[in-house]
Amino acid sequence: MKKFLALCLALMMTLCLFGCSGGSSSDGGSSDVATYDVTIWVSETEGVKELTQQQVDRFLAENTDVSLNVTIEGISESDSATQMITDVESGADIYCFAQDQLARLVQAGALAVLGEGASATVTDLNDAGSVKAATVDGKIYCYPLTSDNGYFMYYDKSVISDDIVDSLEDLVKACEDANKFFSMEYKTSAWYNAAFFFATGCVSDWTADADGKFTSVNDTFDSPEGLIAMKGMEILAKSSAANSSSDGSEFSKGSAVVVTGTWASSTVKDILGDNMGVADLPSFTVDGTSYHLGSFSGNKLMGVKPQTDAVKASVCQRLALYLTNEECQLERFEQYGWGPSNKAAQASDAVKSDAVLSALAEQNNYATPQGQIHGSWWDIAKILGTVAETSTSDADLQAGLDAYKGSIDALFSLNGYIFVGSWNGWSNSDTSFSMEENGENYSITVTVEAGAMGRIVTAGDWDTDKGAAEVVEGADLIDVSQAGTDNNIVFVDAGTYTVTFNTTSKEVRITK
Repeated sequence: MKKFLALCLALMMTLCLFGCSGGSSSDGGSSDVATYDVTIWVSETEGVKELTQQQVDRFLAENTDVSLNVTIEGISESDSATQMITDVESGADIYCFAQDQLARLVQAGALAVLGEGASATVTDLNDAGSVKAATVDGKIYCYPLTSDNGYFMYYDKSVISDDIVDSLEDLVKACEDANKFFSMEYKTSAWYNAAFFFATGCVSDWTADADGKFTSVNDTFDSPEGLIAMKGMEILAKSSAANSSSDGSEFSKGSAVVVTGTWASSTVKDILGDNMGVADLPSFTVDGTSYHLGSFSGNKLMGVKPQTDAVKASVCQRLALYLTNEECQLERFEQYGWGPSNKAAQASDAVKSDAVLSALAEQNNYATPQGQIHGSWWDIAKILGTVAETSTSDADLQAGLDAYKGSIDALFSLNGYIFVGSWNGWSNSDTSFSMEENGENYSITVTVEAGAMGRIVTAGDWDTDKGAAEVVEGADLIDVSQAGTDNNIVFVDAGTYTVTFNTTSKEVRITK
């Protein structure tokens, strides 16, 4: 597969991609047009497949030099990235994904770098943040689809008065007094609990090389500012109103506040009607100082898989550019409330007057653009919410931060091995993925759900993976048929397993 990917990437680097206009046909097209089968993965949101089909049909009508048999499938952005990495050759030709997946997609060879003309067009048409989100080591690998992948606050006006929306303490108390919930994924998602750390000025900035491999990180969560963030998180985590969820439907289950994003707007509006309020996130106070909750701001992107056929590669790039142009982005805004990345679409009166996007824009003043982040960070950092909930002292909070830092440092340990598991129900409660060294053996004990996958890699280097094909003991505990081309270890049943890798024999043993 690596030779296939290398060939694809070489082809794409030499292509001079189309004339940088999403709806134009190439000059001198042959009357004998080859027909290509193209698979597109889009959001599983109801109706998106149908809208995408209409847009593809319009593209084909406007580009008579192109002939395609298009299959459009709905799949979540996170699942699409995982499936592409697991088996690039069987993946979609064009697919959507969240920006935090970019580095590992590049490293897996699942994205074709854009040509000079397409890169210039993307840079010219889209906001700077979205262009940065599509870029690794100075090269643009995909097309911005939205600039709305951030979060803010919805609230029930029949419970929450507008004059308290700026105070986390007042909001939590109002929910407690009304026997309602304040829903925010402080315990189940690092994407959300990072809001407390960004509020106090903490950063977690990751550096990746041209191949998408992470080489270093500047992380200041384990600091005096991080301890303040933990104290702020305690305000919510220790409240009887706390509910770790970002689902807009929580308003129908007793919530008066839900921290989530634009994707929940239709659900919330259907439940609350005229009582729907929206605002940027509130502030919390620790030791007399107020800190405005931060957030991640981000994008959803559309990428093109490397192709062995140069003509098909060019056609796929043209189609992806078209599907992310001003017209298509405005259609998705009008039907689903998605926030455009296209600057012309952002300037439309309809977008500028939208209350939900206005709340997001206000929160973006306190947001940290989401760069490329090591995949293990999400599991390492989310445990901090549980620490805030269960702590009984500042020492407990600090111990949680120290453990967090140890797990981050372990990702860059020299000559070390880590067990990476972030697919299909991964539920490891141990925040450290670093394998324990015992002579020539490295081992880790993990608790997983049925169907969870993982693999052993040298820290920061996916090319050294050891997996199911080399298991010499406990092969009956795993499903080799589901291992895929990267030798993923797929656990058949839920349970606690010890995985051991011998660096001399290169053998893997699994016990339960």
